[in-house]
Amino acid sequence: MRLWVTGYRSYEIGTFGNDDPKITVIQYALEQRLREHLENGLEWVITGGQMGVEQWTVDVVATLKPEFPDLKVAMMLPFKEFGSQWSENNQAEYRRRVALTDFAESVSQQPYQNPKQLQNYQKFMLEHTDAALMVYDAEFVGKAQYDWVAAQNFSAAQPYPINQIDMDNLQDYATEYEESQQNTFFDA
Repeated sequence: MRLWVTGYRSYEIGTFGNDDPKITVIQYALEQRLREHLENGLEWVITGGQMGVEQWTVDVVATLKPEFPDLKVAMMLPFKEFGSQWSENNQAEYRRRVALTDFAESVSQQPYQNPKQLQNYQKFMLEHTDAALMVYDAEFVGKAQYDWVAAQNFSAAQPYPINQIDMDNLQDYATEYEESQQNTFFDA
């Protein structure tokens, strides 16, 4: 099974730095959902390179690999030179995460030219995965809405499960994570 994971960009949910507690909760939520998919035959996690959920997903898969050595992660980019306009620090984080992947490539072999490349990227992701996991809530619009709508349209035409982590789910995961940390503290 191949799973497309995408969602909010870091700036859309107001995360600042790698130690932001929101990132911890999102990564915890991703880990829990990926574990569910692993029980059902997940082999590949396929994500993009956007700062936010997509890059955090690569980190989560890297932490799962010692326990699930057959799990693979791919980073597919919409076009060549993706992220080249980012700050040096963001580019360094991006390169660090690419190094954690089992496969990384651009869908379009050209630098960004027009929005059609982004549509082709969505089409590629949908056609090369068996399901999607999206950190997205329609009440909190972000760029992930385009992937959400594309996945919904694709799912209407053929079987394509879309798993969602919305804001209510994130709140539940935050509570669960906090409780797990308190239990760990008391067990120590």
